[in-house]
Amino acid sequence: MESRRVVITGMGLVSPLGCELSTFWERLLSGTSGISRITRFDPTEFPAQIAGEVCDFEPSAFIDPKNLRRMDPFTRYGVSAAKIAVTDSGLDVDAVDGDRVGVLVGSGIGGLGIMETQSRVLLEKGPKRLSPFCIPQMIGDILTGYIAIEYGFRGPNFAIVSACTTSAHSLGEATRMIQRGDADVMIAGGAEAAITRLGVGGFAAMKALSTRNDDPAGACRPFDADRDGFVVGEGGGVMVLEALDYASARGARIYAELAGYGLTCDAFHITAPDVGGEAGARAMTLAMNDAGISAGDIDYINAHGTGTELNDKAETIAVKKALGEAEARRVTISSTKSMTGHLLGAAGVVEAIACVLAIQHGVIPPTINYATPDPDCDLDYTPNEARKLKVNTCLSNSLAFGGHNATLVLRKV
Repeated sequence: MESRRVVITGMGLVSPLGCELSTFWERLLSGTSGISRITRFDPTEFPAQIAGEVCDFEPSAFIDPKNLRRMDPFTRYGVSAAKIAVTDSGLDVDAVDGDRVGVLVGSGIGGLGIMETQSRVLLEKGPKRLSPFCIPQMIGDILTGYIAIEYGFRGPNFAIVSACTTSAHSLGEATRMIQRGDADVMIAGGAEAAITRLGVGGFAAMKALSTRNDDPAGACRPFDADRDGFVVGEGGGVMVLEALDYASARGARIYAELAGYGLTCDAFHITAPDVGGEAGARAMTLAMNDAGISAGDIDYINAHGTGTELNDKAETIAVKKALGEAEARRVTISSTKSMTGHLLGAAGVVEAIACVLAIQHGVIPPTINYATPDPDCDLDYTPNEARKLKVNTCLSNSLAFGGHNATLVLRKV
């Protein structure tokens, strides 16, 4: 039996560039940076003092006060993004069969802020002062529970944890669930809130973060020769995925098709990518094969593009191996992390949203802060200015600690 085609009918996000799709897109195209000095805590003693903090966000617009008090920020971001996406989809939640709608919204780390504050309570005041909501606030799968409870969605429901490929894996696996008939509709994506003392301090201890503290807006420099690390971001993103026949039957507005998905592992190192790019290339090849396309069909790649020395070099090599040298040099590439920072477990879905908007509007967002070419990163990264281009097919790449690689193919319907 031929598998069902899967389409995107709703999108929602909470990000350092805003929480409305139109605002997010306008800021991407204008090359606006969402990175600034950290305000979540006093970062003075930290080597890295900058981050992509969520802006223009009022959680009380989406979550009732009682639940709001019981949620870690990552849950607030994810629930809010889900509500925006469901509303955007026009899905009649009162009429839909809840048994046929699932939720797959993950987090790479989960409730890090709650873990940090409750650990302090335990050490300073003892176990009797711990909150009874400590564990429910902290665990990564609680987000899917909140979304399901909100709408009565009783289909497949769990959370993927695969660091910075979390939400890309969530979108891919949700697509597979629809294709094999486990659900007609899936709410899929990811959320992250790691701008805490522990999160920033931990990444800084690994020497993974940019320390360009005197120039926050210019700090994230993917593919630039002077890149010095990534900038941690926060937020959430959710897509409503539906079987094409189901979406068509209800007259849904369709953004694009999620046409292909590939996933591999480097099996090389716990944090460093395999500089040979073999497994990253294979993820792209598997995704293209899954979508039934070739390298010549690709118009745009939203790169993982973190701004770390090894990642950008390895991804460039992987693109060349997957597409071939000539097609790799033809295709347009950019890293929107240069503006949002790295949203970790939410990065894949937010970048997939950027791909869909590129398809919709025929414009490629830029890689900002690109000033000095790197001989090891010698492809077309759309430096500094957006570019008009008819876009039918995109790849969205996600790579992660643990050696995870995931690629999505997004295609105009």
